[in-house]
Amino acid sequence: MAYRETEKMRQRKAQARQRIIDSAWACVASGGFRNARITRIAGLAGVATGTIYRHFESREDLFAEIFRTATQREVDKVAEALHGPADAAARLEAALRRFAERALRAPTMAWALIAEPVDPQLEEERLLYRRAYAELFETAIREGIEDGSFPDQDARLSSTCLVGAIAESLVGPLSPTLSGQATLANIDKKRLVDTLLAFCLQGLTGTRR
Repeated sequence: MAYRETEKMRQRKAQARQRIIDSAWACVASGGFRNARITRIAGLAGVATGTIYRHFESREDLFAEIFRTATQREVDKVAEALHGPADAAARLEAALRRFAERALRAPTMAWALIAEPVDPQLEEERLLYRRAYAELFETAIREGIEDGSFPDQDARLSSTCLVGAIAESLVGPLSPTLSGQATLANIDKKRLVDTLLAFCLQGLTGTRR
């Protein structure tokens, strides 16, 4: 008789997989991908190291899962801020502010998602999500052109410029090697975010907002 996996076994496997994901997430959030060791993840999850590789083909596959989940959460928050009754410029400003403020509240995870040197597989994921942000911003810019919030422009090119500007401007403050947590704590975060938003919106509108 062929072996048939029981529902109880499927549930146990699913629970083990989720514990592995949760433990990997905690490691990345506290020390980035570089410091997320498989042995530590296994210990936190309460499984053997080999069990991780029964759920994920490689360390890179596990980290790609964490990257996708974490980044999609941030993309969703930006998308949420882009919806509302205000004009497109105000909604875009709210979305950019949310992106920056959330990054500064969780600097280690934000650094891991935005700029930490990673394996090629994760770099591909990063490019996909930069594109997702750009597509959201492009839609908002097109709406702004229609409602008069923004002058006529290449919405696609402008959106990619926004993604580059906001991500690059946060690299220094978030970097554990360039600034460190102690330095980040001393940064005037409100001024940083306000300056970043003023730059982005001035680039879109041609005027200071």
